[in-house]
Amino acid sequence: MTQAVIYRRLKFVMEVKGLMRKVIFGGANTLDNYIAGKNDSIDWIRHDDSVNDIMKDYWSRIDTVIMGRRTWEIAMKGGSGGGSKGVKSYVCSRTLKKIPGKKVELAPDAVSLVQRLKSEEGKDIIVMGGSLIGKSLFEAGLVDEFGVNIHPVLLGSGIPLFCEMDRRIDLELLECKQLSSGCVFLNYAVKR
Repeated sequence: MTQAVIYRRLKFVMEVKGLMRKVIFGGANTLDNYIAGKNDSIDWIRHDDSVNDIMKDYWSRIDTVIMGRRTWEIAMKGGSGGGSKGVKSYVCSRTLKKIPGKKVELAPDAVSLVQRLKSEEGKDIIVMGGSLIGKSLFEAGLVDEFGVNIHPVLLGSGIPLFCEMDRRIDLELLECKQLSSGCVFLNYAVKR
């Protein structure tokens, strides 16, 4: 029996018993599906109290953050991305050899990291990243929820939320909320 088959069977049993942590993928994106402009700009993101309330709810559910390398680099430029108290932070990268400081752990492979973390005790896991980390985790069947805050902006180009995937991922709407900023927050469960 392969490691993948064993993992899938164990995952099924743990999900049925409610023991497995959920993995939530998401973040902010534009109406034309970009998470950053060509120069990694995120100046189009609108912050308001309704977004803060949504994020407060997310942070109460999670104890682990996983970011792709570029998302982490953008966060570091903005003064965050260095880890938060009570939240374990990981950066997935095949190119970085080390991360400055001790609050963030480097992982070379998002799929094996998430497989390991889902089977450990803890709260839910949020993944903030772009198309490559999203593709690998969705295709491996590791994402349970997808939450996105769609901003009323058309960038025309930049870093896409998703790149081409090898298969279709069906979703079920859990929540749809219009925000005072003109954004729309959508939260989906991944159908199994």
